[in-house]
Amino acid sequence: MDPLKPSVVLAALTFVSISGLMLSAPHEVGAQGHPVQIVADYRYASHPGESLAEARNIAYAEAIRLAISSSPLFKEHTSTLVDSKLLSDLVQKIASGYLREIKILEQSENGRTAYCKVQVNIMPEEIETLIDRELSRTSGREPTGLDWNRALQILRVQEDQEGNIQVVYKALKRLDWLHTAYDGSLQDSANVMIDFYDSKGVLTGSDRYPARKTSTGEDIMAAGRTGVITFKKPVNARSYRVWLVK
Repeated sequence: MDPLKPSVVLAALTFVSISGLMLSAPHEVGAQGHPVQIVADYRYASHPGESLAEARNIAYAEAIRLAISSSPLFKEHTSTLVDSKLLSDLVQKIASGYLREIKILEQSENGRTAYCKVQVNIMPEEIETLIDRELSRTSGREPTGLDWNRALQILRVQEDQEGNIQVVYKALKRLDWLHTAYDGSLQDSANVMIDFYDSKGVLTGSDRYPARKTSTGEDIMAAGRTGVITFKKPVNARSYRVWLVK
């Protein structure tokens, strides 16, 4: 890993064109015990029916994912992993709770193509610990996902450029008021939790959502059903963590 002073880029940007998408591998700079800055960009050619705002959000999200997945740190610790689903889950888990800061360095549109260049900050020790932990517990463990407990499973977390954090989850047990309100019941295990942190990693706020409350106004969720909740990231938050009570 390169020291901050002097700043030296180990990997030059390389460009690859895939099905109308143009992306570049990131470069990474940092020092031991300090955040690592990773820069990557992504071009997305929108499909018929997709709005420009949707294309911008996709380019933004994919630039972040590319920064993580193509970084030397991530590659080094997943070099022996061939499970593409697990690799994707690891990238998503890092993106949804382990980025210290995200900056948009450049953004533009050209016709139906949206472009976004981002810089993300990560703490190498946190990422290494996360990857080692996730890889050590994959053998024979179910269910899979970003996080889970006895009641819920987090399937996907994604943030758009406006700070809206969308969480897709699945009920592993029947969730209703009776099963989540009393001592000895599921209680907090049936809530989707989120913590927000400032640029120094200090907790600035938290929120929770009762998973049984569906978007259609129902107050019950059968086992196996999926739901979606959107949290708004506070203006002073630079990172967040979506989690479940164990």
